[in-house]
Amino acid sequence: MHLVDLWLTRSLSMCLLIQSFVLMILCFHSASMCPKGCLCSHSGGLNVSCSNANLKEIPRDLPPETVLLYLDSNQITSIPNEIFKDLHQLRVLNLSKNGIEFIDEHAFKGVAETLQTLDLSDNRIQSVHKNAFNNLKARARIANNPWHCDCTLQQVLRSMASNHETANNVICKTSVLDEHAGRPFLNAANDADLCNLPKKTTDYAMLVTMFGWFTMVISYVVYYVRQNQEDARRHLEYLKSLPSRQKKPDEADDISTVV
Repeated sequence: MHLVDLWLTRSLSMCLLIQSFVLMILCFHSASMCPKGCLCSHSGGLNVSCSNANLKEIPRDLPPETVLLYLDSNQITSIPNEIFKDLHQLRVLNLSKNGIEFIDEHAFKGVAETLQTLDLSDNRIQSVHKNAFNNLKARARIANNPWHCDCTLQQVLRSMASNHETANNVICKTSVLDEHAGRPFLNAANDADLCNLPKKTTDYAMLVTMFGWFTMVISYVVYYVRQNQEDARRHLEYLKSLPSRQKKPDEADDISTVV
């Protein structure tokens, strides 16, 4: 009996030791995979916090099991193609308060379906590719950016899940229509379909061009007619100025004889 108790005690101690060892390895593995300047923790998944880390670009060594990723308050200026493609568990992505100006067409490829929250507020984004947010299911925050309101932005917002709420928070810094500058995008879109403006502009330009050609043709015809009239008048005056033909004496005698 004593031997059994001793064996059980030693087995329990060994199990606890092995469990601690495995836990230590897992923690060390997670810590070793954490990008430089970031803090990683486990709370309902792997949370990676790179806030205020003076980052100039998005780290490329992000752990694949990342669920929450905070990249806010840095100096990031662009979001390259497929930068998050391996983060298949990513649910929250915070890129607010950076200097982001460019978002590539396939920037969110790989996470568009899983992402629940995307924060791009307080950046320098003026426009994005029309397919940049394709299939994005996340609730996006894109306010406080110097947006240029045009057809592309209209297409982008229509493709997003939270279209109405997102569009209502977008203020047009500039616009294809000057009167929309400084107004919420939603109001501008309600006033005019921004995707029809280029067509209308082309139609107006065509009408102006056709009117110009028509005016030129009419002017040429009028000029041609007036020039011909002037030439005809001069020719008539020339004919009138010619001396009349005088009769010869023998012609006059013949006439007298006949009479």
